[in-house]
Amino acid sequence: MTTANQGTRVLVLNSGSSSVKYQLLDMFDSSRLAVGLVERIGEETSRLKHTPLATGGSSREQNGPIADHAAALKAVAAELAADGLGLDSPELAAIGHRVVHGGLKFSAPTVITDEVMAEIERLVPVAPLHNPANITGIRTAQALRPDLPQVAVFDTAFHTTMPESAARYAIDVATADEHRIRRYGFHGTSHAYVSRETAKLLGKAPEDVNVIVLHLGNGASASAVRGGRCVDTSMGLTPLEGLVMGTRSGDIDPAVTFHLKRVAGMSADDIDVLLNKKSGLVGLCGDNDMREIRRRCDEGDEKAQLAFDIYIHRLKKYIGAYYAVLGKVDAIAFTAGVGENAAPVREAAVAGLEELGLAVDGELNAVRSDRPRLISPEYARVAVAVVPTDEELEIAQQTYALVAPALNS
Repeated sequence: MTTANQGTRVLVLNSGSSSVKYQLLDMFDSSRLAVGLVERIGEETSRLKHTPLATGGSSREQNGPIADHAAALKAVAAELAADGLGLDSPELAAIGHRVVHGGLKFSAPTVITDEVMAEIERLVPVAPLHNPANITGIRTAQALRPDLPQVAVFDTAFHTTMPESAARYAIDVATADEHRIRRYGFHGTSHAYVSRETAKLLGKAPEDVNVIVLHLGNGASASAVRGGRCVDTSMGLTPLEGLVMGTRSGDIDPAVTFHLKRVAGMSADDIDVLLNKKSGLVGLCGDNDMREIRRRCDEGDEKAQLAFDIYIHRLKKYIGAYYAVLGKVDAIAFTAGVGENAAPVREAAVAGLEELGLAVDGELNAVRSDRPRLISPEYARVAVAVVPTDEELEIAQQTYALVAPALNS
């Protein structure tokens, strides 16, 4: 029988191009032992913030140059060791890595082998901003603990259950297959976690519930989940498609790119930067922080109001579309930074959809809490919920579930 702190710890790593987020969790009781962030890797102004939750100690910061991911993870290991939570501990069962793109091959968490790494590398062309950083984090962790199971948990995995009718684009099949062009979807760990937690909130099993999940952060995506399985999602080949986001345009006529090339003389790279980094809310009004946009709206700022209205219009379109896809909807769940904290977004997204059985109770919606909760009135046919996401816990749970049988055999 597994006992507390005996091979039950999982270190979760989320490696970005210039950052590493990490959490150390004990899966005996799902408690967090430490959390931290290394940012601006490769710059003179690098910063590591570490919080030792297990000891109740205060957060510690390091400021100064951290040359690369190898140096970053060594610094993280030193911080953990200072709290008696070192990477050399026999209590550490595995390291779980967030990997953004797993293509069609990876539909579940996977122990990382040379073959798995080669496939993640082959997917770099469809995730050029994310997979290279994930690969760097994996290789660095492998060098630090080559004897420890390293597990990849893929953002795309939850969406591999989509039917071909939802996943395929209406382009030449041979061209699409040759270049792996299809809808993959992202934020999968969040959509998986939130859809299950929503079912739990309703007192039902996931297989008995249809949920529309709205993951609204700086990046934003929607999913239609039928009986615990994703049947459609808003992001596509890349995270650019779908909802209006902080700096990404979301859905756009593909011919806009041709028009910009011909008329404005923009290169492919110029257009890529425009649509991914200079569009969305920041392109519309100069701000991508919903709190600031709402403040400006309250002061009568017309640009901010238009940006908010466009954001909500797109959100409502996806709610309606996924209602049609599912046929029957038990709940809509708001999650992530905006979804969990911006009451005006939740209210506006549901306003006018009473005929679909949707409504928000003003008082319940105004409550701030870090707990899953319903914000719809009792009479509403469809529950409206706020469910804080926990992607790190989801990654840790999937990682431990994969390695635990071997540990306990």
